[in-house]
Amino acid sequence: MEQRLSTSLSGNQISITPAHTIRLILGDQLNPRHHWFENTDPGVLYVLMEVRQETDYVLHHAQKIIAIFAAMRAFAGKLRQQGHRVRYVTLDDPSNRHSITDNLDALFARYQAQRMQWQLPDEWRLDQCLQNWAKAGTFEYETVDTDHFLTDRNEMSHLFKGRKQWLMEHFYRVMRRKWNVLIAADGSPVGGKWNFDKENRKPWPGTPAEPDDTRSVHDHSALWAMIEGCGVKSFGDSQAQTFRWPCDRDEALSQLEAFVEHTLPHFGDYEDAMSVSSERLFHSLLSFALNTKMLHPLEVVRRVEQAHEAGHAPLAAVEGFIRQIIGWREYVRGIYWSQMPGYDQLNGLDHHRPLPSWFWTGQTRMNCLRHSIGQSLKTAHAHHIQRLMVIGNFSLLAGLDPQELHRWYLGVYIDAFEWVELPNTAGMSQWADQGLIATKPYVSSAAYIDRMSDYCKTCHYNKKQKTSDQACPFNALYWNFFEHHGPTLRQNPRLVMAYRQIGKMNNEQRAEIRNRAQWILEHIESL
Repeated sequence: MEQRLSTSLSGNQISITPAHTIRLILGDQLNPRHHWFENTDPGVLYVLMEVRQETDYVLHHAQKIIAIFAAMRAFAGKLRQQGHRVRYVTLDDPSNRHSITDNLDALFARYQAQRMQWQLPDEWRLDQCLQNWAKAGTFEYETVDTDHFLTDRNEMSHLFKGRKQWLMEHFYRVMRRKWNVLIAADGSPVGGKWNFDKENRKPWPGTPAEPDDTRSVHDHSALWAMIEGCGVKSFGDSQAQTFRWPCDRDEALSQLEAFVEHTLPHFGDYEDAMSVSSERLFHSLLSFALNTKMLHPLEVVRRVEQAHEAGHAPLAAVEGFIRQIIGWREYVRGIYWSQMPGYDQLNGLDHHRPLPSWFWTGQTRMNCLRHSIGQSLKTAHAHHIQRLMVIGNFSLLAGLDPQELHRWYLGVYIDAFEWVELPNTAGMSQWADQGLIATKPYVSSAAYIDRMSDYCKTCHYNKKQKTSDQACPFNALYWNFFEHHGPTLRQNPRLVMAYRQIGKMNNEQRAEIRNRAQWILEHIESL
């Protein structure tokens, strides 16, 4: 009798028939339009696996674990429907060794495979793990592209070779021309400018109303119970019974259409705005679908471009959104692959303070941080200004350890994979790379947060005061940051105004700021 083995997915069974090739699909490689799937071959076995290696390398938000596993399961089901052979190893499968390569060793022996193929991983640790494993084996192996990104891993290195700073604006213009995005017939940018960022900095007054959340709702309580039952540690609200993140490409496409129809027209005006009354405002929430490859970046860009051509969305909104995808997203991936290994260990300002405990609870009297961190813990999402100019801003001013912060960002956000998260955190947010990405540290006092949000209106602290007991901690920390890092930052031409203002302060004022900042840092847990 032929031996049979449970796939641990939907109760299906597959025979242990030899497979000449095993193809590995990682949890962020859920691209149904990949060239692998154009034809079926009974000698090819597709392998997906839920392993503790991936749930445990940092502490992850509960929704991130659920979303990736649910999407992987849905993807495996679609492949089976198309006639492909699939071996899906669930977290609770008794045969699961909870290591990608250990599982592959067992599967190679079981299926008598002769050849291994995998799509290029987007994280350094997985790329090295698979390369080292394959080189030590006795089988043939081959890597293929993911058919997803608009640049290859090394394109940025060639583009910026010999340059001290790798500025995104230069890269963005190259990408616009390369892919003919928002380019007029004469080769100039549509609208006469490359960048409409100055038009996209309005606070939200409460109108227009935030669009309804039309994403599908899933009950993943059984999946979550299994994850918890296996002992996986996590943090944040699971929302397992009312889960809204997309599980497959069809849902992701529906989400894209809803964004273009109802949200994109207002995206530009309020893309930097923040409010206690809204968790989404006019953001697309497409980053999870993009980063797991359910959607291709160019199809998203073309759809948004079409909306402008049809007169449905203003150019500033369309350009601002496209810049995030064809510009920033591809740019940080290029930074990541050009600077790894070692980029995750950079600490250019020598910051070592541990994260306060309220990063895991949101319980702080600083309203901007309470809302931004609380939202992150609740939804596994916050938009770029909350990440950069609230959470990241405080972290930099307070001298929090950038490597510890990197692990928090990597775990808390549903769209966070190291290739995109690390350059944003270490480079753009914490200046740990000493200006490779950012021309200056992105810090502000309470004034910027007040200008772009309503957080300060209901805060325990006073946004205008610097050194009193009720003064907003951002204010003293802001000036103290520039004083403390004067030897490193004083010559930066973009910081002339900050140091000019410090120069106007008398010794007593500067001492008061230093003392207040020191008190804040000593009492950071109780802020």
